[in-house]
Amino acid sequence: MTTATDAFAQLMRIAGKAPGASIVISEGAPGLQTRFHAEAAAAAALAATGAMAADLWTQRTGQAQKVAVSTREAGAALISFAFQKFADASRAPPTRPEDAGGGGRGTPAMGFFPTKDGRWVFLHPSFPASAAKLHKLIGSPRDVAAVAANVLTWNALDLENAIAEAGVCGAMVRTAEEWDTSDQGLILASRPVVEVVKIAEGPPMPLPIHGDRPLSGIRTLDLTRVLAGPTCGRTLAQYGADVLYVASPKLPATEFFISDVNHGKLSTWLDLTDPADLARLKALVADCDVFSQGYRQGSLEQMGLGPLDLARLRPGIIYTSINAYGHEGPWSQRPGWEQLAQTVTGMADIQGGDAGPKLQPGAVTDYTTGFLAAFGTMVALDRRARFGGSYMVRVSLAQTGTWLRGLGIKPAQALDEVKPLTPEEIDGWRIDSESGFGPVRHLRPPVSLSATPTAWSRPTVPLGSHPPAWPA
Repeated sequence: MTTATDAFAQLMRIAGKAPGASIVISEGAPGLQTRFHAEAAAAAALAATGAMAADLWTQRTGQAQKVAVSTREAGAALISFAFQKFADASRAPPTRPEDAGGGGRGTPAMGFFPTKDGRWVFLHPSFPASAAKLHKLIGSPRDVAAVAANVLTWNALDLENAIAEAGVCGAMVRTAEEWDTSDQGLILASRPVVEVVKIAEGPPMPLPIHGDRPLSGIRTLDLTRVLAGPTCGRTLAQYGADVLYVASPKLPATEFFISDVNHGKLSTWLDLTDPADLARLKALVADCDVFSQGYRQGSLEQMGLGPLDLARLRPGIIYTSINAYGHEGPWSQRPGWEQLAQTVTGMADIQGGDAGPKLQPGAVTDYTTGFLAAFGTMVALDRRARFGGSYMVRVSLAQTGTWLRGLGIKPAQALDEVKPLTPEEIDGWRIDSESGFGPVRHLRPPVSLSATPTAWSRPTVPLGSHPPAWPA
């Protein structure tokens, strides 16, 4: 059994399904310079979404279909933000992996820095307000050299704790063993990579009988940011779900990420600190099937938007939660990004080896976590259709990183065998859209279904392009 098929079988066990011969994962030569089976893991997660979509289509129509994914195209999907080609050349996205998963591009405190005790930390300034807090914490440095000098006055764990207390983003580089034996690592080890939990009883709710896609008629509210959460909504949209992306006009955003992960979605503004807008959101919840959110643990509960609140408001709801470090334990409320998940779980330590910590190319935990969240959401929709009830789905970047690391580590010399993705391959996976950002060539959905082809029926648009309402 190959790594991809083994990982796929693991996910199908979570769904309570047999892997099935109609799912084909084509494993090609590795295309990314990573010591992990990142492409195989992404392909497995994508194949799992396709398998669930096909299963839901069979429930709706009785028709079976085949699902196909390739590891090389799945690898490209882990860098999809970098493969956008806009007619407006000024919209060119970044290509550096360290720019994936946050808004800290161009700030001096972004990256790995050695500490006084011979360890390393990764500092992530994120967006402007948190960047200002982080820079103040480490002495308001003027440039990268000043950041490095200031960080050298700290012990790594002391700086990590100070960063956590300030509510900003950064972490100490850990070995795999250090993470696995930590309190947070042990909690994650006791949970599956995707948690699907029934949180309320209710009658079975079969999928709508009308529509030509597996998720036609399924309404999803997407209250997430940057990559992992929005990737979940984008993935549901490629199978036909109506996805309404809800952004706050008070929160910053990064345009080249929005254009990448908002294919297939409507997009509206709602300020949840405004009672009128909060009431509008709750009215939307009453008519939705899926509520996907990436807010810090506990913050939505204060607004009456926790899982049990919404299960009472909308019986049968699927409540999907996505965060950095897991939903229980001492790290559950810490903010984090792709780079920090790699930093704490041992991945950066392994990737860099004796040369010091290094990130993998691409947002390997961000996008994969988004695919896994969409998979878990469809598992919950399947259970709701057959058994009834409301469900909570939980995923995290660190959980995904730990799962991915558990699929095996390649020897360092395996990097010499990588066959980089070619421009011809990438262009063969691109499609053209007339988006809200102008004409763009971008990657297509990386899953193929034989009877209900994957596609985004709506173009990606800037935030707030639509009213806060479901389509007729």
